[in-house]
Amino acid sequence: MPIYVTINGRNLELFEPISLEHYIEERGLAGRRLAAAHNGDVVPRDDYAETIINDGDTLEIVRPVGGG
Repeated sequence: MPIYVTINGRNLELFEPISLEHYIEERGLAGRRLAAAHNGDVVPRDDYAETIINDGDTLEIVRPVGGG
């Protein structure tokens, strides 16, 4: 059964609940420097595998940008 989530402001449909770690891997972002917030709470990198994206959740994933 699909779930509906908001990721970086976009409404998306996923096939099923998924860990934040797996979602990042599927998007080709594994190993990159990034920060994630799940339902408004910043998620430490060590918690990505235990953080599950469920129906109705909001996720923000950002990558730092350098410059001056």
